[in-house]
Amino acid sequence: MKKLILSVLALTLLGLTTVSAQTEKQDLSRDLKKWQVRVRGIAVTPDESANINVIGGDASISSTFIPELDFTYFFTKNFAAELILGTSKHDVNTTGSDISAIGGPSKANIDLGSVRLLPPTLTFQYHFYPLADKAFKPYVGAGINYTIFYDAKEGNTVKGIEYENAVGYAFQLGIDYMLTDTFFINIDAKKLFLSTDVTVDASNLSPELSIPAEVDIDPWLFGFGVGMKF
Repeated sequence: MKKLILSVLALTLLGLTTVSAQTEKQDLSRDLKKWQVRVRGIAVTPDESANINVIGGDASISSTFIPELDFTYFFTKNFAAELILGTSKHDVNTTGSDISAIGGPSKANIDLGSVRLLPPTLTFQYHFYPLADKAFKPYVGAGINYTIFYDAKEGNTVKGIEYENAVGYAFQLGIDYMLTDTFFINIDAKKLFLSTDVTVDASNLSPELSIPAEVDIDPWLFGFGVGMKF
């Protein structure tokens, strides 16, 4: 009889433990909102350098401020993937270029007009929860981007300019701070390692003059915004 009672108690305890584990797993599943969307204001600051053939010198690319939209999907509470969407416009010129061969100065800044960049970026992230209430959530990420150059305008000096679309790498560091279970604020910094081949058609300055260049844009992106989990 004693063995029967102990067996019944053991089975009851095992059943309660199993039900408790299943309930906890279901609660965690309900608590994990797998999607979030953010709207941010982004300062885009190129960290540019260039290897310019024929005339030498370096490149200068303007900074700008843009709106940005991103979507994040959580595979678990720690691991997520984020797709970042935004487009920016930049003014471009060379610095310290030697155009003495066509009657200009040996150190000139040449206006190369402007260009728009569309760099969709996918990063894979790890999210931390250092506080018990999980309101403060820092994260790190790394990934790739594909930058499309469009609407290139050559300016008033040269005849034309072309940019080659390029693949780059991205690194990311940020913080989400939950205001409620749904809404949060965000601070984010990204570094893109991005290079492109540029061809300047300067045949209006000298017959058949074409100036190739390898340009590293490598922009920093600093953002602040709001988001929603769902």
